[in-house]
Amino acid sequence: MVTVQFVGSGDAFGSAGRLQAAISLRNASTHVLLDCGTSTLIGLARFGLAPTSIDAVLVSHLHGDHFGGIPFLVLHQQFARRERPLLLVGPPGLRNRVMEAMEVLFPGSSQVERRFELQITELNARVSTAVGPLEVIAYPVAHASGAPSYGLRVVCDNMIIAYSGDTEWTDALIELTDGADLFICEAYVFERSVKYHLSYAKLVEQRSRLRCKRLVLTHMSGDMLDRRGEVDAELAEDGLTLTI
Repeated sequence: MVTVQFVGSGDAFGSAGRLQAAISLRNASTHVLLDCGTSTLIGLARFGLAPTSIDAVLVSHLHGDHFGGIPFLVLHQQFARRERPLLLVGPPGLRNRVMEAMEVLFPGSSQVERRFELQITELNARVSTAVGPLEVIAYPVAHASGAPSYGLRVVCDNMIIAYSGDTEWTDALIELTDGADLFICEAYVFERSVKYHLSYAKLVEQRSRLRCKRLVLTHMSGDMLDRRGEVDAELAEDGLTLTI
């Protein structure tokens, strides 16, 4: 059994007061985050999830609303006297971008001696990578972030969770979602075209090609939220918890 909880389901701008992207995946043996936006510690506290319980953060791409909470998480764990390793997993460039962000936000923090090891793994596209008991495969998607942007496919307890990250439509989503028990997909706008992002209308057009059992939409702008009554799909909310 895998518990999926939306710690943050919002866009970069906090539309409708939602927190930035962060999704908790946990089972009896592990706890990982899909993305870690800058508001992640707030969300973890709000929903009673201990940051010390997190084994790894899986990052889809290197925009602040998806990885910008990592410097805060690392510093928090230092003050919490964490001793076991914290693993960061994401696209090429993750190590440099995290270190640069730490130095901008907390000068000197990337170089301090910690009680715990900060481990960073950069994913190669379409290569299976073990993250503790999980299997993670990254699929390149269409979103400019100064580094490769990925959709992530996570296998946990024989369940498959697919996550689009941010992307405009790409046929890579078909491969990403093939046989997935759950597909967490951004739907940034309702029907207008926004470069590098998906609209609900485009998802409706392509839905029959996505071979997933369940679809939940996230990362919604005010435009999408204003028209939620017209949406025939599950919509994420901060705190929404699913069991698969």
